[in-house]
Amino acid sequence: MTSLTPTPTAPSTGVYDIVEAAGMPTGAGNMKPQYDERLANEDLAPLRKQKWSAYNIFAFWMSDVHSVGGYVTAGSLFALGLQSGQVLIALLVGIVIVQYFANLVAKPSQKTGVPYPVVNRAIFGIRGANIPAIIRGLIAIAWYGVQTFLAAESLNIVFLKFIPGSAALLDVSFLGLSALGWISYGILWVAQFLLFWNGMEVIRRFIDFAGPAVYVVMIALAVYLVSQAGWQNISFNLSTKQLDFWSSIPVMCAAIALVVSYFSGPMLNFGDFARYGKSFAAVKRGNFWGLPINFLFFSLLTVITASATVPVFGQLITDPIKTVEAIDGWFAILLGGLTFVTATVGINIVANFISPAFDFSNVAPKKISWRAGGMIAAVGSVFLTPWNWYSNDDAIHYTLGLLGALIGPLFGILIAGYYVAGRQRIKTDAMFTMDPTGPYWYRRGFNPNAMKALLVAGIPAVFLGVFPKLFADMGLFDISWISDYSWFIGCGLGYAAFVLFERLDPRVPTFDGESDGVSDGTIDGAAATAAAEPPAISAEIPVAAVTGTTAGPGTP
Repeated sequence: MTSLTPTPTAPSTGVYDIVEAAGMPTGAGNMKPQYDERLANEDLAPLRKQKWSAYNIFAFWMSDVHSVGGYVTAGSLFALGLQSGQVLIALLVGIVIVQYFANLVAKPSQKTGVPYPVVNRAIFGIRGANIPAIIRGLIAIAWYGVQTFLAAESLNIVFLKFIPGSAALLDVSFLGLSALGWISYGILWVAQFLLFWNGMEVIRRFIDFAGPAVYVVMIALAVYLVSQAGWQNISFNLSTKQLDFWSSIPVMCAAIALVVSYFSGPMLNFGDFARYGKSFAAVKRGNFWGLPINFLFFSLLTVITASATVPVFGQLITDPIKTVEAIDGWFAILLGGLTFVTATVGINIVANFISPAFDFSNVAPKKISWRAGGMIAAVGSVFLTPWNWYSNDDAIHYTLGLLGALIGPLFGILIAGYYVAGRQRIKTDAMFTMDPTGPYWYRRGFNPNAMKALLVAGIPAVFLGVFPKLFADMGLFDISWISDYSWFIGCGLGYAAFVLFERLDPRVPTFDGESDGVSDGTIDGAAATAAAEPPAISAEIPVAAVTGTTAGPGTP
C-alpha cells in the first residue's frame, strides 16, 4: 500500500488499543487518511496539541539527573585525581554541552510534533530510519535493566532493615542474582511497567513529583552529614592523587567527555519529549533550568555529601545507597531507600522506557504499539541479566565506550541532515507515505548518503571506543584515553561525512519555494500562526505546533 491508496481514518478505540496515542486520549495523534498504515499509528502521528510547559521539561531533566547513577558518576570523578573545584567545573562544562546538543535535537520534533524515530525518516529515509531506531532501542534495553537493578539494590536495603529474615534469601541465587534480588527486581519491574502502561500524562505527573522529592532527601542527607561531621572537619580535597595544573587539563577533558557520554542516550531521543512542548522557547527554558542550573546544584550536593562521609564514616562513600545504609537508622533507610528507588525509576522511565517504545513501534506501527514497544524493552532487559555484566568494571567500560560510539554518529547525522542539508525544513506528511515518488523515499526507502555516513563514522568510532582498552589489557600499548571521546569522535565524523556526501550528491530535499505542509524551523511559531491560522484554529492549537502550514502539525 502507498499513499496513492489512502488508508481508512483511525477508528474509535478503547483505552489500550494499538492506535491510542502513547497513553494520550484517543485522537491525540492526528491519523490522516492518507497515512500509510505501515508507517503510522496514533503513537507516531503528529500531535494535535502540545501542552508541556518549561517546568515539565525541567522536571524531565531532574528525573534524569537525580539518580544513583548520576550521583555515582559525579562522585567517581574524584578517583581521576581532580580536586572538588575541578570536578564542579568539569561537570558544569559537560552539562552545558549537553544542553546545547539537547536544544539542537529538540527542535525538529517540537516543530513537527513527531517523535525521534519519525524525524529520522526525513534524514535516513522512510525505511532507513529503522536502523537508528533499532540501535537506540537496543541500547535502552541494556540500560533499562541496569537501572532497574540499581533500584532493586536500594529496595534490598529496606527489606533487610525491616524484615531481618529476608537476609536468608541472599544465600539462594539464580542466574547470578540472589532470591531477594529477584524479588526486589520483580517488584520494580512490575511497578515501572504499570507506570508506563498508564501513558505519557501519568508519566509526566510522576516526573513532576520525582525530581523535587529527591532534592528534599538529598538536601536532608547533606545537612545531616554536615551536622554530624562539623563543617570545619570537612575537606573537599578528596582525591587520592595529586595532579599539577597541566596534568589536570587532560583529566578534566576526560571528565567532561564522561558527562556527555552519560547523557548521550536521553539526549539523542530527547525529541520524544520535546514533541510535547508548548513551544520551542519553552523547551529551551526547561533545558536551561533542568541542565546547567539543576545539575550544578545537584553536583554541589553530591560533593558536599561525599566529602562529609569521610569524617563521619572514616571513608569516602560515593554511592548514596551505601551512604544511607551506613547511617543505619530505620527512618533514614526507609526514606532514603524509597527515595532513591523513586529517582531510579524516574530516570529509567524517561531514558530507557519511552525511547524503545517509540523506536520499536516505528519499525512496525501496525503490529507494535507504543506500549508493545515498551514491553519488548522490559522483557528484553531481564534476559540480559544486567547484574552480571554491570558488576564487572571492564564490562562497564566497554559498554560506555560502545554506547558513545554508536550514539555519536546517529546524533551527528541527524543534526547535519536537519540543520545543514534540509535547512530546518521538513514536509511532515511525507514522512508517513511509502509512495516511491515521495521526497523521503530516496533509494528503496534508504538515503544512501546517511547509510554511507553511518558506516564511515560508526566503524572508527566503535573501534576507538572499544579496542584501545582491549589492546592495553593485552599488554600491547595503552591509548585507552581516546575511548573517553568516542561520542565526540562518532558525532563529528557522522556530521562531517553526511555534509560531505550531501554536497557531492544532494539527496535531502529543502522544499525551496514551498510552504504548504512544510515545517520551517527558522520561522517563529507565533508569527507563523498569526499570519496563517484563522483565529478559531489558533485558539485551539498551540502556536508551537505550527509547521509552516495553515495550522499545527496535527491539524488536518
